[in-house]
Amino acid sequence: MEAIVLAGGMGTRLRYAVSDVPKPMAPVNGKPFLFHVLNWLKDFPVEKIIMSTGYKSEAIVEYFGKSFCGISIEYVVEEAPLGTGGAIKYAMKNCSGDNILVINGDTWFPVRIDRFHRFHMEINSKFSIALKPMKDFSRYGSVECRGDEILKFNEKKFCSDGLINGGIYLINRKFFNSLNLSEVFSVEKEVLEKYAGSGIIRCMVSDKPFIDIGIPEDYKRAGDILKTAH
Repeated sequence: MEAIVLAGGMGTRLRYAVSDVPKPMAPVNGKPFLFHVLNWLKDFPVEKIIMSTGYKSEAIVEYFGKSFCGISIEYVVEEAPLGTGGAIKYAMKNCSGDNILVINGDTWFPVRIDRFHRFHMEINSKFSIALKPMKDFSRYGSVECRGDEILKFNEKKFCSDGLINGGIYLINRKFFNSLNLSEVFSVEKEVLEKYAGSGIIRCMVSDKPFIDIGIPEDYKRAGDILKTAH
């Protein structure tokens, strides 16, 4: 399996912690946050990582080099922001497999990738998302489902009980390339919201811990959660 790791974030809300490195390189328990993400990923049958970088990409290249625990790493650099969809499309040029794992380098959501891949393959999904159940939240949009089919993505508003997009995808490469989207686009707007309710976007729910370090409160609690992660 090949995995695209989106690691181009600037971390504007974390300037107190990461003033001179990309957001995924923010330190947590003496290591970059991205180290913990790759350390989780190595437990699954991932043979190649394509690291999608942008802001200060040299910091990531210098730290990780060409491999991590035996997994080869290739780098693609956004010279200008491409949006989430554009970044995936650009990185996918370095992929050869049929189904590509996509994760965020600034999010901790340690789902069982082997189970997620099995789910994706058994239903012959073109685009699968891992969802996280949450209570009393307003900083994320909620997701409506029927079984394993996504019906709708809702805007951010207070929700007492619901599901959020965990930012982990399995994407059929031929399907994604067939969409003929521009070089710069949002995967959330141009793919997920557009095809919700069509039967194309499928989902698997996982109740693993979820952290988005772009939010200062999450960054502050990341150390405690990751201390017991491995």
